[in-house]
Amino acid sequence: MVSGLSRLLGKAILTAVCLSALTGSVRPNNLEQVKIHGEIVMVTRNSPTTYYEDRSGATGYELELARAFADHLGVELKVIVADNQPDVFSTLETGEAAFAAAGLAQNTENERWFRFSQPYMQVTEQVVYRRGGVKPQQIPDLAQGQLVVASNTGHADSLRRLQASQLPELSWSESPELEITDLLQMVATGSIDFTLVDSNEFRMLQAYYPNLDIAFDLSAPQDIGWAFPHLRDDSIYQEANRFFAQTETTALLAGLSERFYGHLDMLDYVGARRFLSQTNRKLENYREHFEKAATENDLDWRLLAAIGYQESHWNPNAKSFTGVRGLMMLTRTTARELGIKNRLDPEQSIVGGSRYLAKLRERLGDEVHEPDRTWLALAAYNVGFGHLSDARKITTEMGGNPNLWMDVKEALPLLSQKRYYRNTRHGYARGQEPVDYVQNIRRYYDVLVWNEEQGQGFPEDADALQLSSSSITVIPPLL
Repeated sequence: MVSGLSRLLGKAILTAVCLSALTGSVRPNNLEQVKIHGEIVMVTRNSPTTYYEDRSGATGYELELARAFADHLGVELKVIVADNQPDVFSTLETGEAAFAAAGLAQNTENERWFRFSQPYMQVTEQVVYRRGGVKPQQIPDLAQGQLVVASNTGHADSLRRLQASQLPELSWSESPELEITDLLQMVATGSIDFTLVDSNEFRMLQAYYPNLDIAFDLSAPQDIGWAFPHLRDDSIYQEANRFFAQTETTALLAGLSERFYGHLDMLDYVGARRFLSQTNRKLENYREHFEKAATENDLDWRLLAAIGYQESHWNPNAKSFTGVRGLMMLTRTTARELGIKNRLDPEQSIVGGSRYLAKLRERLGDEVHEPDRTWLALAAYNVGFGHLSDARKITTEMGGNPNLWMDVKEALPLLSQKRYYRNTRHGYARGQEPVDYVQNIRRYYDVLVWNEEQGQGFPEDADALQLSSSSITVIPPLL
């Protein structure tokens, strides 16, 4: 009996060993392999709405969202930058990247070859023209002028579908050498008449080209999502959808929307024209002072210049009805505290304004991270630190995060309502003003950064780009 029991026990042990060996030989799925290797690869493209580099490094809406996904997985993010949309898709097809985050539309054609995550944005294709030029009212009117788009893009694909299904007489030109910024500049300078742009890109770039406007929408709103290859092992795709379903991701998307798009509507046509004109005429007179003050206070000189424009339109003799004076509009008390003797001296005013902003940022503390720390400090520059503190307290009481500009800017206007300000320490304030103040400065700053990083004059004053005959392809009508 003992012998029989031993045999049974031996068989059980052998079975367990075999099962363990078999289980251990099973290949990990794609998601598990990503976690084992500690890295996930994303393919994207260079554009203002996806991925680009500024002085602080790589950034962009799609990049920041992908970084959050990598953090969710507990791995590092590796980025491949493709030249165009076909290269994005081919990188997916060859397995070089696990997913594509490149502002890709979930249309019927794309979904034939790739599967898409839960959408996180909608965009519309728009026809853009130059104010004062030929304005097309509808699709057939595009024949009245020269329409140019970049080759190998969703816009070129849209025109082909439109030509095949609705308008066989449609003709346009394409070039692989042009990016959306090149095309907008060409429309702005009159080299071409029309181009196509996604609505989110035009919102971001319109202030740099104030003489451009939308003629009409070429498409209905389209869902934007991440693209994944059609694989039997869809573990990464499924995990991405779980990531997008999280409450934390919903909050992240709201934050990214505020960070990259929340301030874009602050500069209208008239305001943008005025800002460009004032920049070309005045800014060089004070740039050296802005740069020096920025270096001394660990700030960006373009941010200080944006504050100066918002405060006084770079007028060193400016004065408000409340008695604040100078290019940076310092109060008498603030100037005295900062050691500024003459508020009307532009250099002293810029020094004082930079010191004041640095002081406000320091008071906010390290628990407030950038860029929210700077935006909250700007609000305090306008409305006072006490009123900002009251607004942050209201934010907390409303269930928001007092360290996020996205939440505090919703509470600031409440400082003008008695049922809110009567329970605050500093009382009534015109709370909408600091909201508009911060959003305006962010937009002015964007334009100044754009101007410097382009390394040229403002787009509307730049020489028109010229298309070489070797780079342009004319797509003839089907008729």
